[in-house]
Amino acid sequence: MSGPLSGLRIIELGGLGPAPFAAMILADLGADVLRVERPDRVQMLSSDTPPEELVKWDVLTRNRPCVAVDLKHPDGTALMLELAASADVFVEGFRPGVAERLGVGPDQVTAVNDRLVYGRMTGWGRTGPLADRAGHDLSYLSIAGVLAHVGRAGQLPTPPLNLVADFGGGGMLLALGVCAALVERSVSGRGQVVDAAMVDGAALLMAPLFGAHATGFWSDERGTNLLDSGAPFYDCYFCRDGGVVSVAAIEPQFFAALMRGLGMDASEFGEQMDQTRWPDLRERFTEVFATRTRDEWTSRFDGTDACVAPVLTMGEAPSHPQLQEWGTFVDVAGTQQPGPAPRFSRTPPGIPTRPRLVGEDTDAALSAWGVSAPELEALRSSGAIA
Repeated sequence: MSGPLSGLRIIELGGLGPAPFAAMILADLGADVLRVERPDRVQMLSSDTPPEELVKWDVLTRNRPCVAVDLKHPDGTALMLELAASADVFVEGFRPGVAERLGVGPDQVTAVNDRLVYGRMTGWGRTGPLADRAGHDLSYLSIAGVLAHVGRAGQLPTPPLNLVADFGGGGMLLALGVCAALVERSVSGRGQVVDAAMVDGAALLMAPLFGAHATGFWSDERGTNLLDSGAPFYDCYFCRDGGVVSVAAIEPQFFAALMRGLGMDASEFGEQMDQTRWPDLRERFTEVFATRTRDEWTSRFDGTDACVAPVLTMGEAPSHPQLQEWGTFVDVAGTQQPGPAPRFSRTPPGIPTRPRLVGEDTDAALSAWGVSAPELEALRSSGAIA
């Protein structure tokens, strides 16, 4: 593996969403991540379908081998502790208490390796009245004070995919926490537990807006503010062909460029920040944008700072000239997907490898982690691995 985390060894207990995303980021940046899944999730290789076709959609599991280990089997637990003794990081995303019941909680794992960083992902945190409750991205956004502010005036809140709590507030925060703990370990020589909760991360991403709200700049009324579709110069508009463009002309000079590109006289609508004129301005924007196609508007605003952009789909984005030249997307086993980020001058990450089938690498990966052939045979015979 290449990248700034090359040489780090990480054990990831398989799960869904944010914890695998954190592990993917760490693997993208060069860490040797061993993904551990349950044997009952083993997918048999099809003689008719190449493995890359079976798993190419599972982007979150790219770039790391996968082994099948039964953590409910005492030999499986013992194997995890054996591997943890030579690992740098251990990542799990179970509900509170599950890892402990399986024998791989922080106390049990760090007992064999006090330099190990133990990364945990939960939805609600480890204590409190909701700690044991199920939840999804939308649940955490609701409680963290995020969802109430996403959407248009007079309409229900709009679910912002599952990007905010799952991936931004969850997985990204866990990856950052793990890296911070590794930096601290280089000074202290000791590991520690990194506890990332999606409700924390979702709230943290709202930090600037909490400040704006406290000063009265941001209203609780959804869809009436500067960045939530309230301002006509920070919104999206349909074009003649049904395509959509986004407008983000907040600063006065960008707003002036927008008005020139639209062929409109800004003086007709008073001051840009005069909210009493926003309805008239929005109506006029809607009319003007509907006179040309999305691509015609893209061409018209090309080379300007009007902050007008075509709204591209996932199918279109990889072909955009900017993203092509910068290399934002990569092809992994025939699937266009975002490449590793951020960029590094001396230790650039390599191209990710395809996602692996559950248990596909059990023998090879465990051997690479120091498990002997006789031990592998004994573990397989006992049902601890598959």
